Amino acid sequence: MKYDLVVFDWDGTLLDSAGAIVQAIQAACRDIGHPPPSDDQARHVIGLGLADAMRHAAPDLPPERYEAMVDRYRFHYLGADHRLVLFAGIPEMLADMKTAGHILAIATGKSRLGLERALDHSGLRPMFQASRCADECHSKPHPQMLEELMAEFGVVGEATLMIGDTSHDLMMAQNAGVAGLAVTYGAHPHDHLLEHRPLACLHTVPELWTWLKANA
Repeated sequence: MKYDLVVFDWDGTLLDSAGAIVQAIQAACRDIGHPPPSDDQARHVIGLGLADAMRHAAPDLPPERYEAMVDRYRFHYLGADHRLVLFAGIPEMLADMKTAGHILAIATGKSRLGLERALDHSGLRPMFQASRCADECHSKPHPQMLEELMAEFGVVGEATLMIGDTSHDLMMAQNAGVAGLAVTYGAHPHDHLLEHRPLACLHTVPELWTWLKANA
């Protein structure tokens, strides 16, 4: 294997949740009487820790009102997250990679509570050996999540691969000195991802699976 440790983002990479996140951000803004961001603006903050995401989605909101926005975001997202599904083919791909001997991990902008809830709902908990969340590490694109995962398993940067759907994932990979692989079926558009020089931009889960079997 070229990559002993393969780290996945969650939202927009494994779980088809980008649309629900956008709607929850916009609804939270409306609830507190603030103009909601456009779809593109809201999609851009996906992958950041929740507090950072809200600040970027509504940069002119008074600081003392962000807590209320976060609360309303949680209300809307958690009210619908049980209906979210994994992208087709994800469980089979992960099982194949685990059988091949890769260490699989998650680096996500979700909170620990949110990720634990998502792992239980999706049934993917047995696939992963470790995870890092934005409320226990610096938010992406800071490299702390990847650095801690590499240290936990004693894996060097050259043997680590980060897979995600946003520029935040790819920038975190660059900051940690590891390879980044982009998927375009999530939050950020193809051209924006290409700016961060991923190993490849893959448009579907079958394309991702094929690339991993040939290159990872």
